[in-house]
Amino acid sequence: MPDLSSPQVSQLPPLQAIRVFEAVARQLSFTKAAVELAMTQAAVSYQIKVLEERVGAPLFLRRPRQIELTEAGQRLAPAVSEAFAILSQAYAAARGGADGLLCVTTVLTFASNWLAHHLGSFQMAHPALAVRLETSSRLTDFAREDVDLAIRSGSGKWPGLEAHKLLDADFTPMLSPKLAASIGGVKEPADLLRLPILDPGDIWWTQWFEMAGVHAHDLAKRPGSSMGAQAYEANAAIAGHGVAILTRALFKAELADGRLIQPFDLVGDDGHAYWLVYPEARRNVPKIRAFRDWLLAEIAC
Repeated sequence: MPDLSSPQVSQLPPLQAIRVFEAVARQLSFTKAAVELAMTQAAVSYQIKVLEERVGAPLFLRRPRQIELTEAGQRLAPAVSEAFAILSQAYAAARGGADGLLCVTTVLTFASNWLAHHLGSFQMAHPALAVRLETSSRLTDFAREDVDLAIRSGSGKWPGLEAHKLLDADFTPMLSPKLAASIGGVKEPADLLRLPILDPGDIWWTQWFEMAGVHAHDLAKRPGSSMGAQAYEANAAIAGHGVAILTRALFKAELADGRLIQPFDLVGDDGHAYWLVYPEARRNVPKIRAFRDWLLAEIAC
């Protein structure tokens, strides 16, 4: 049992100050950290001051409308994040059954259009490991949530997280054959503007039409619904309600069986992708390693 009176423990600053620092460093915002921790902004500032006094150096550069980590803050932040991750892991293990349950959070479209179709092979290879799949569009806080891995879309750069690229989040228009036939076929990109556009405010539409050399500056002013997920927009497109802009890798089955068609080879790519992420400190946890190795191999097939 550790000696709680040892110099290493007694010299630590208050846990509340460390907890507040972790939130501010991750959010880079005193205001957002205060909301997350259900504290006043003044209380957050006070805890940071307490920690800075113990460290003997400023941890943040206060600039107009933003803050940045100082060199001392940059050295401290990864270690604090890793410490919270280790605490979270220890807590989960103490509750029991941690090794037999794998919690994966992912965005809805990846879950419904890729993971749900492949997860059975992982379960067959690891029958003693139960998988709990959660769908969410928000970023996961591994230090405070009972989550093992996450599948995110973005640039792949998240401090303190190991990230493995899965699929490029490219985009191109897709629609039902029946809707295309309603205007005698879609022969050139401008023909799409004669049809209902699903989620016309999506920036992908603007980028794709610019690549195609089509002026569509008033597209965002069109009436239309924002469905919040490609899976929903694809279902609407299959039903003939409009043209959706979708990621090819997530709709291979719909394209293969003719429920959707991709009228043009032109494909946009803004550098975003789908990534498997987890805390760097947990890279060698057996259940995380098992899922990572399976998923990367399955994606490569």
